[in-house]
Amino acid sequence: MKTKLLPLFAALLISQAMMAQFHIGVKGGANVTKVDGKSFKDQFRYGYHLGGFVEIRMGNKFVLQPEVLFNQYSSKLDSNYSNIYHTVFDGNTNIRLNYLSIPILLNYKVIGSFLSIHAGPQVGILIDQSKTVLQNGGNAFKDGDFSMLAGVQLKLANLRINGRYAIGLNNIADITDDGKWKNQGFQLSVGLAL
Repeated sequence: MKTKLLPLFAALLISQAMMAQFHIGVKGGANVTKVDGKSFKDQFRYGYHLGGFVEIRMGNKFVLQPEVLFNQYSSKLDSNYSNIYHTVFDGNTNIRLNYLSIPILLNYKVIGSFLSIHAGPQVGILIDQSKTVLQNGGNAFKDGDFSMLAGVQLKLANLRINGRYAIGLNNIADITDDGKWKNQGFQLSVGLAL
Protein backbone atom coordinates (compact mmCIF):
# COMPACT_ATOMS: atom_id res chain seq x y z
CA MET A 1 0.00 0.00 0.00
CA LYS A 2 2.82 2.42 0.90
CA THR A 3 4.56 1.82 -2.43
CA LYS A 4 1.36 2.74 -4.33
CA LEU A 5 1.09 6.07 -2.49
CA LEU A 6 4.72 7.01 -3.05
CA PRO A 7 4.27 7.98 -6.77
CA LEU A 8 1.14 9.97 -5.88
CA PHE A 9 2.97 11.78 -3.10
CA ALA A 10 5.94 12.52 -5.45
CA ALA A 11 3.59 13.85 -8.15
CA LEU A 12 1.90 16.11 -5.58
CA LEU A 13 5.27 17.53 -4.43
CA ILE A 14 6.43 18.13 -8.02
CA SER A 15 3.18 19.88 -8.97
CA GLN A 16 3.43 22.14 -5.91
CA ALA A 17 7.02 23.05 -6.79
CA MET A 18 6.02 23.85 -10.37
CA MET A 19 3.11 26.04 -9.24
CA ALA A 20 5.47 28.05 -7.05
CA GLN A 21 7.47 28.92 -10.22
CA PHE A 22 4.51 29.52 -12.54
CA HIS A 23 1.23 31.43 -12.07
CA ILE A 24 -1.67 32.08 -14.45
CA GLY A 25 -4.10 34.93 -13.84
CA VAL A 26 -6.79 37.24 -15.17
CA LYS A 27 -6.80 41.02 -15.14
CA GLY A 28 -8.81 44.04 -16.18
CA GLY A 29 -8.83 47.78 -15.77
CA ALA A 30 -8.94 51.24 -17.27
CA ASN A 31 -6.98 52.79 -20.14
CA VAL A 32 -6.41 56.54 -20.28
CA THR A 33 -5.10 57.08 -23.82
CA LYS A 34 -4.75 59.44 -26.75
CA VAL A 35 -3.44 59.45 -30.29
CA ASP A 36 -0.69 62.02 -30.91
CA GLY A 37 -0.55 63.66 -34.31
CA LYS A 38 -2.15 66.11 -36.69
CA SER A 39 -5.93 66.23 -36.49
CA PHE A 40 -6.29 64.75 -32.98
CA LYS A 41 -7.14 66.69 -29.83
CA ASP A 42 -4.38 66.78 -27.26
CA GLN A 43 -6.45 65.19 -24.51
CA PHE A 44 -6.65 61.80 -22.87
CA ARG A 45 -9.79 59.65 -23.22
CA TYR A 46 -10.99 56.57 -21.33
CA GLY A 47 -11.11 52.96 -22.51
CA TYR A 48 -10.61 49.56 -20.90
CA HIS A 49 -8.60 46.35 -21.10
CA LEU A 50 -9.34 42.71 -20.21
CA GLY A 51 -7.21 39.62 -20.46
CA GLY A 52 -4.87 37.18 -18.85
CA PHE A 53 -1.25 36.92 -17.75
CA VAL A 54 1.38 34.33 -16.88
CA GLU A 55 4.12 34.83 -14.30
CA ILE A 56 7.27 32.75 -14.80
CA ARG A 57 9.78 33.08 -11.98
CA MET A 58 13.39 33.48 -13.14
CA GLY A 59 15.49 33.44 -9.99
CA ASN A 60 14.92 35.46 -6.83
CA LYS A 61 14.55 38.95 -8.36
CA PHE A 62 13.12 38.51 -11.87
CA VAL A 63 9.75 37.37 -13.21
CA LEU A 64 8.86 37.10 -16.90
CA GLN A 65 5.24 38.18 -17.44
CA PRO A 66 3.68 37.65 -20.89
CA GLU A 67 0.07 38.83 -21.26
CA VAL A 68 -2.76 38.70 -23.79
CA LEU A 69 -5.15 41.68 -23.56
CA PHE A 70 -8.12 43.16 -25.35
CA ASN A 71 -7.22 46.87 -25.31
CA GLN A 72 -9.55 49.74 -26.20
CA TYR A 73 -7.82 53.03 -27.06
CA SER A 74 -9.90 56.19 -27.46
CA SER A 75 -9.17 59.59 -28.95
CA LYS A 76 -11.01 62.55 -30.42
CA LEU A 77 -10.61 64.30 -33.77
CA ASP A 78 -9.67 67.96 -33.81
CA SER A 79 -11.85 70.47 -35.64
CA ASN A 80 -9.27 70.94 -38.41
CA TYR A 81 -9.32 67.26 -39.50
CA SER A 82 -11.29 67.95 -42.69
CA ASN A 83 -8.95 70.83 -43.61
CA ILE A 84 -5.86 68.66 -43.26
CA TYR A 85 -7.13 65.61 -45.13
CA HIS A 86 -9.61 67.36 -47.49
CA THR A 87 -12.41 64.97 -46.70
CA VAL A 88 -15.88 65.13 -45.23
CA PHE A 89 -16.87 63.07 -42.24
CA ASP A 90 -20.20 62.66 -40.50
CA GLY A 91 -19.38 64.81 -37.47
CA ASN A 92 -18.63 61.88 -35.14
CA THR A 93 -15.31 62.97 -33.67
CA ASN A 94 -14.83 60.08 -31.22
CA ILE A 95 -12.32 57.43 -32.34
CA ARG A 96 -12.07 53.94 -30.84
CA LEU A 97 -9.29 51.51 -31.67
CA ASN A 98 -9.61 47.94 -30.36
CA TYR A 99 -6.38 45.96 -30.22
CA LEU A 100 -5.40 42.43 -29.31
CA SER A 101 -2.25 43.34 -27.36
CA ILE A 102 0.59 41.02 -26.39
CA PRO A 103 2.99 42.62 -23.89
CA ILE A 104 6.06 40.70 -22.71
CA LEU A 105 7.28 42.26 -19.49
CA LEU A 106 10.26 41.64 -17.26
CA ASN A 107 9.47 42.31 -13.58
CA TYR A 108 12.23 43.20 -11.12
CA LYS A 109 11.35 42.76 -7.44
CA VAL A 110 12.31 45.94 -5.59
CA ILE A 111 10.86 45.22 -2.12
CA GLY A 112 10.59 41.48 -1.54
CA SER A 113 7.73 40.15 -3.61
CA PHE A 114 5.49 43.09 -2.60
CA LEU A 115 6.69 45.79 -5.04
CA SER A 116 8.20 45.30 -8.48
CA ILE A 117 8.93 47.46 -11.50
CA HIS A 118 8.44 46.16 -15.03
CA ALA A 119 9.24 47.06 -18.60
CA GLY A 120 9.02 45.49 -22.02
CA PRO A 121 7.63 45.58 -25.55
CA GLN A 122 4.00 45.25 -26.61
CA VAL A 123 2.69 44.21 -30.02
CA GLY A 124 -0.88 45.25 -30.86
CA ILE A 125 -3.05 43.82 -33.63
CA LEU A 126 -5.90 46.14 -34.66
CA ILE A 127 -9.11 44.09 -34.61
CA ASP A 128 -11.67 46.91 -34.89
CA GLN A 129 -11.63 50.65 -35.61
CA SER A 130 -14.05 53.51 -35.97
CA LYS A 131 -15.39 53.50 -39.53
CA THR A 132 -16.38 57.17 -39.53
CA VAL A 133 -12.89 58.63 -39.69
CA LEU A 134 -12.74 58.87 -43.48
CA GLN A 135 -15.43 59.36 -46.09
CA ASN A 136 -17.04 56.07 -47.17
CA GLY A 137 -15.54 54.20 -44.20
CA GLY A 138 -11.99 54.11 -45.51
CA ASN A 139 -9.25 52.66 -43.35
CA ALA A 140 -7.28 55.36 -41.56
CA PHE A 141 -5.21 53.15 -39.25
CA LYS A 142 -2.58 50.48 -39.84
CA ASP A 143 -3.30 46.91 -38.73
CA GLY A 144 -0.68 46.90 -36.00
CA ASP A 145 1.08 48.91 -33.31
CA PHE A 146 4.38 48.46 -31.47
CA SER A 147 4.80 50.04 -28.04
CA MET A 148 7.11 50.06 -25.04
CA LEU A 149 5.69 49.72 -21.53
CA ALA A 150 7.05 50.63 -18.11
CA GLY A 151 5.35 50.55 -14.73
CA VAL A 152 4.98 49.20 -11.21
CA GLN A 153 3.12 46.29 -9.65
CA LEU A 154 1.96 45.67 -6.10
CA LYS A 155 1.49 42.04 -5.10
CA LEU A 156 -0.83 41.25 -2.19
CA ALA A 157 -1.13 37.43 -1.93
CA ASN A 158 -2.97 36.50 -5.18
CA LEU A 159 -4.00 40.09 -5.96
CA ARG A 160 -1.97 42.15 -8.47
CA ILE A 161 -2.36 45.93 -8.80
CA ASN A 162 -0.61 47.43 -11.84
CA GLY A 163 0.07 50.90 -13.13
CA ARG A 164 1.96 51.38 -16.39
CA TYR A 165 2.69 53.83 -19.15
CA ALA A 166 2.66 52.84 -22.85
CA ILE A 167 4.30 54.83 -25.62
CA GLY A 168 3.76 53.91 -29.27
CA LEU A 169 6.93 53.66 -31.35
CA ASN A 170 5.53 53.34 -34.87
CA ASN A 171 3.25 55.42 -37.07
CA ILE A 172 -0.28 53.95 -36.97
CA ALA A 173 -1.65 56.24 -39.73
CA ASP A 174 -2.61 54.43 -42.93
CA ILE A 175 -3.23 57.70 -44.79
CA THR A 176 -0.73 58.86 -47.39
CA ASP A 177 0.44 61.99 -45.64
CA ASP A 178 3.62 63.13 -43.95
CA GLY A 179 1.90 63.33 -40.55
CA LYS A 180 2.48 60.63 -37.94
CA TRP A 181 -0.02 59.25 -35.43
CA LYS A 182 1.17 57.42 -32.32
CA ASN A 183 -0.69 55.84 -29.39
CA GLN A 184 0.22 56.66 -25.82
CA GLY A 185 -1.43 56.28 -22.45
CA PHE A 186 -1.70 54.89 -18.97
CA GLN A 187 -3.16 51.59 -17.77
CA LEU A 188 -4.44 50.89 -14.28
CA SER A 189 -5.44 47.29 -13.63
CA VAL A 190 -6.31 44.72 -11.00
CA GLY A 191 -5.39 41.09 -11.53
CA LEU A 192 -5.95 37.82 -9.75
CA ALA A 193 -3.40 34.98 -9.90
CA LEU A 194 -5.16 31.64 -9.98
